[in-house]
Amino acid sequence: MSERAASGERVRLIKGDITKLAVAAIVNAANSSLLGGGGVDGAIHRAAGPELLAECRTLGGCPPGEARLTRGYRLRAAHVIHTVGPVWEGGGARESQILESCYRSSLEIAKRERFREIAFPAIATGVYGFPKEEAARIALAAVRSHLAREEWPRRVLFTCFDEETLSAYRQALAGAPQPP
Repeated sequence: MSERAASGERVRLIKGDITKLAVAAIVNAANSSLLGGGGVDGAIHRAAGPELLAECRTLGGCPPGEARLTRGYRLRAAHVIHTVGPVWEGGGARESQILESCYRSSLEIAKRERFREIAFPAIATGVYGFPKEEAARIALAAVRSHLAREEWPRRVLFTCFDEETLSAYRQALAGAPQPP
């Protein structure tokens, strides 16, 4: 995994596999059942092992925009923060607000648990169809807003699986306002 871009000490962009990161928590772009699926969700469940699924079964699901915490089991990350992004319906169904809430909810868990470093995937940009450029702008704005006023987490990694996603995050990072 190689670092591809950076901004300050607290927000970094990397290209790679989120399941390989040794951080306090990785964020899972989950579905509302929390019982695994495709894309990032399936990869995290496979890498974490059956114990993750067993713990997720005890949580009773998660509505879009909210987040839930589990252990990381066989992952290098100690914990998984599961959040459910919006399915893109053209932008008129509060998708942007729900996506922003995914980031805020995940960051609140990281703050509460005093996680030093967490990693996000590009939530809702896979099978849920959220446009990558808009998703990147929302993600960076939500994270920067949180970090401007909170001590925890100390660092946030945006883990991009492919060049297209990394490019969208680089563009958003270049145009994002810097916190005071």
